[in-house]
Amino acid sequence: MTGKDADATKPAADSAAVPASKPKRVRTGCLTCRERHLKCDEGLPNCQNCRKSSRICKRGVRLNFIDTTVQAPPVIPPTMEWNVNFQDESRDIASEYKGGLSRYGASDNRISDQPEPGLPYNLSTAVPTAPIPPHQPLPPITGILPDAYPDEQQSMMFDTQRDHQQHHHGHSHTNSTYSGSTAQEPYSNPDQAVSPSSESRDYLNTQEEVLFMQVFVEEVGLWMDSMDPHKHFSRLLPFHALGEPMLLNAFLACGARHLSLVNSKYTEDKALHYYDTATRYLLSSLQNPNRDTVICATTAVILNVYEIMCERALQRMNHIAGARALIKECGWNARSTGIGAACFWLNVGMELLSCLHFNWQVAWDPDDWGVNMDFSRETQSGQEEIWTHRIVYIVAKIANFRASIPRYQEASPRDENIRLQNRYAEWKRLKNWTDAWNENIPRTMHPMGYLYPYQTISQSAFPEVWLIKRTTIVARLFYHTAMCLLAQINPVMSSEVEEMRELQQRHSQQICGITAHVKDSRGVASVALRSLAIAAECLTNRREQEEVLRIFDKIRQETGWRVGFVNKELKEKWGWQDEAQPQQTQIPNMQNTSLFQHQSTIQPQATLQSLPVTSLPPTQSTARARPPPGILNPLLATADFSMPQHPYQAHYVAPNPIVNHNQFTYQ
Repeated sequence: MTGKDADATKPAADSAAVPASKPKRVRTGCLTCRERHLKCDEGLPNCQNCRKSSRICKRGVRLNFIDTTVQAPPVIPPTMEWNVNFQDESRDIASEYKGGLSRYGASDNRISDQPEPGLPYNLSTAVPTAPIPPHQPLPPITGILPDAYPDEQQSMMFDTQRDHQQHHHGHSHTNSTYSGSTAQEPYSNPDQAVSPSSESRDYLNTQEEVLFMQVFVEEVGLWMDSMDPHKHFSRLLPFHALGEPMLLNAFLACGARHLSLVNSKYTEDKALHYYDTATRYLLSSLQNPNRDTVICATTAVILNVYEIMCERALQRMNHIAGARALIKECGWNARSTGIGAACFWLNVGMELLSCLHFNWQVAWDPDDWGVNMDFSRETQSGQEEIWTHRIVYIVAKIANFRASIPRYQEASPRDENIRLQNRYAEWKRLKNWTDAWNENIPRTMHPMGYLYPYQTISQSAFPEVWLIKRTTIVARLFYHTAMCLLAQINPVMSSEVEEMRELQQRHSQQICGITAHVKDSRGVASVALRSLAIAAECLTNRREQEEVLRIFDKIRQETGWRVGFVNKELKEKWGWQDEAQPQQTQIPNMQNTSLFQHQSTIQPQATLQSLPVTSLPPTQSTARARPPPGILNPLLATADFSMPQHPYQAHYVAPNPIVNHNQFTYQ
């Protein structure tokens, strides 16, 4: 071999002597070495690194699925009773897309057979399985609310859910709501009354119901709970209504009605539908002797609130007498607690405001309410509602005293004088009660701040009276209203004209000052409107009169209540004959002065008590037709199921006395 040949064979010999090198990346190494960032020698069953460090050699699955051994996963063998339940949501999902539902054939469209969302469905039998028990504990709100949808898809989903919910509860829109007939005849077809569903809901799941319930809680429930420390109507009862369709529809009716009053985009069709539905539920329950009278009474009270909110309240008072009769059937009075107390005070409060407007006597004698009239000086806090109830009792007694003013004098001067002295003694008793109430109320019911008109930055003509708690505002309005009325109906006015005039002016200024500067008039609107109307009658300054009208407009904008008739009445009482060219001359200091002077020139012994309180001076006329002062309160003859003309005559069945009604008191 030559040297050249030896050099040629040398690389081949070297390459044969060097063994082939392993790949740099390990493919089947253990997971333990991979976590420690070490190169694994891939030894089995344990690699060298794990043996040296006494670690568990954990093995994984090769990505190429070659020569890989894994442990079998745990499997529970199926039993004979084991079934697979599927929930077909393909059509619901397809309906969210334009034209998606049309891809399913007509023969395959079984929307009516689909179960309610959230319920299991057995495809083997095509029959829904047992539903989830209705009384489940309320889950966390973050885990049950639906996901957000785009606007168009969300609207479609809400419409689908609402239609399905109406089918689920077995009722739909009434003919009286959408066929053009009015809802003034809710009892026109009692045979169509439906029975409330016994199922409970965890939450409201339609856009419409959520909106109307929010409006009720945040707008209507505020003034309904103005004398209730536990706030049943705005905080507690809405949750109970989830399981009571009758109660829920009454709430939704009030919310929809308020929304139609404050926003012209909403009509009253929805409100009438919920009102009619709640009324049918109520009438159907009244035919059942085993009914829950507490739910019935509460629903009737709320429906009465709906009617109060209507523009033609006197023509829509279908439930006020029924609510009173059901309250008496439940045995509720001023000594009740919980929902009974809330319904009682709301009902008598609304009636009292109507009596002050129409000069009626209160149908339910205040002496039968059971009010604790202990006027010992209050030293504890948190008793404001108790003192509010006491001033409501006093105002009711004053309303009865005013409505019972004799229209004619006795034939005998001696008999007339005796009657006059008796009425004056009663007037003094009412005046002493009112003064004692103001002297002994807790400090929290007195103003926190008081600014004279020249100190206010609002340039108001009335003082700024700052009261903190809503029930305190209501109580002070009732108190000042009582003082104004007492100044007007003093039977012996001849010797106390100046004193009564000054008393009336002072307390009228306080009423106007409270209502002019209250931050949120929605919570006290019901009382503020009537108190302000009574106080405004004696105003003589044009600037004050114009500001009162602006206050009424503000309350109307915030609450939607139709108070235009009050403006017209006040303008005529003030002598505003022509609004385009208002009279610059002012009315005499006290509006009823001409009454006193006229009577004194004819009959020196006559006093204001011989004339109706709503009478006006001879040069003025009433703003609108009102019931004559001699007409009795309509509730006197109907607010009891023992009366021959009691409410719900065609539907009422006496309750079973042994039934254990659901007394939800919410202490």
